Amino acid sequence: MIILIIIIYGSNILILKDPEHVISYIWTHLGFIPVDILLVAFLLDEIISKKEHEAVMEKLDMLMGTFFSEIGNDLIALLSTANKYKADTEYLKSINSWTEDDYTQRLKNFDEKAIDFKAELSGEEREKFLNELRDLLISKRELLINFMNNSNLLEKDEFTSLIMAIFHLDEELEHRSDLSNVKDADFNHLNGDMKRIYSKLIHEWIYYLSYLNKHYPYMISLAIRTNPFDETGEDASVKE
Repeated sequence: MIILIIIIYGSNILILKDPEHVISYIWTHLGFIPVDILLVAFLLDEIISKKEHEAVMEKLDMLMGTFFSEIGNDLIALLSTANKYKADTEYLKSINSWTEDDYTQRLKNFDEKAIDFKAELSGEEREKFLNELRDLLISKRELLINFMNNSNLLEKDEFTSLIMAIFHLDEELEHRSDLSNVKDADFNHLNGDMKRIYSKLIHEWIYYLSYLNKHYPYMISLAIRTNPFDETGEDASVKE
């Protein structure tokens, strides 16, 4: 490239006999080099980085569909069956009539107040519930590990936090080999872990539905039919 530059400008000087014009031309264009660097290194790089970030977020939003179809909906349904505060989630049965503004408002409400959760169970009901919960988490452990191995998940703090909370509950249940003898104090501790998951889970579920409603309205039909809060819908509850 250097030899080519010498040949081009050298021939220009030899043919046109005007070295001052060539030197002035070179000098003028040298002044544009910092401008070119500024445009390419900062502005264009920023645009490219933004596009790449949007592409990553797009893939992660679609990945959430796999999460909810594989474990999310079942986990919501199972926890909801034991929740003392079912009345707080009654409005989630009507997502089929929500508009984009409704989704925005519901997500805003989450920032102000999380959905409450408390499982009030005893005896055989408690044992059955905890066993079903542990079996569900164990069966989907490999899937959750694959999610955590996805480095792009670091871009979504809320979703990553949800996966970590699920892992923690999985470890807590795995640590208790005999779920038929869980004391009240111990169950209250598990309630705290479940409450942390429940609120995050519903928030991400509403966010995912909002994403589908905005970008893929033809895909939201299945999500509505499998609404875990609608007992009349398809697969609305965990199959026993």
